[in-house]
Order: sequence, then C-alpha cells, then structure tokens
Amino acid sequence: METIQAVSALSALAHEGRLTIFRQLVQAGPEGMNAGALARSVGIAPNTLSNSLTVLSHAGLVSPRRDGRSIIYTAVYGRMSALLGFLLQDCCNGSPEICSPLVDVLQTTCCTPPLKVCQ
Repeated sequence: METIQAVSALSALAHEGRLTIFRQLVQAGPEGMNAGALARSVGIAPNTLSNSLTVLSHAGLVSPRRDGRSIIYTAVYGRMSALLGFLLQDCCNGSPEICSPLVDVLQTTCCTPPLKVCQ
C-alpha cells in the first residue's frame, strides 16, 4: 500500500459513524449486509449511511454488490489487511517486544492457529 492510499483509508475511518459502519461490516463477514439492516444495526439514518458508505467505498474499504433489488455491502478485507500491514511495516525493527502486544491482540480476536510473528 502506498502512503496516499493509507491516508485515504485512514481519513475514511476517522469519523465515528464510518468507523462503526466499517467495523459492523467486518463483523458481518464476507456475506455482508444490506443497507437497511446495516442502518438499523448501527443506528444511523439512511441518508447518513449512504454518504458514509460512499466515502468508505471511495477509500476501497467497502464494496457494494447487487443482490436482486438489494445492495449488499461488504468490508474489503484485502484493503483492511494492506492498511494494517502498512501501519505495522517494520514495527519490530529488531525488537520483538514492540509488536508482541499486537500479535496477542490478533491471536485473541481473530487468528487461529497462533501466529509466528517477530520471533
């Protein structure tokens, strides 16, 4: 990921509502959510949701797909991984104790089997 792409993604996430929407879509998994269910689950008005999804989509963090008359939104996990990778690039710099707390977070929230990072 290039710096300009990271800035775009971070800017899109630097809003409480958009961050909440993105986190909800990450939790929803690859099947995603339709706009109505997403608006209800995060408690955001439909017009605000639409604007937020547009910003997140332009940053490459959210992808829409049509399913009949509904539009299903999903988190773009590859972009999320690229952003996290960009932020953590060279984080250890020869000192595994710097990034080991981050590895612990990953292992307890989503990753199995345990990661072998910075060892």
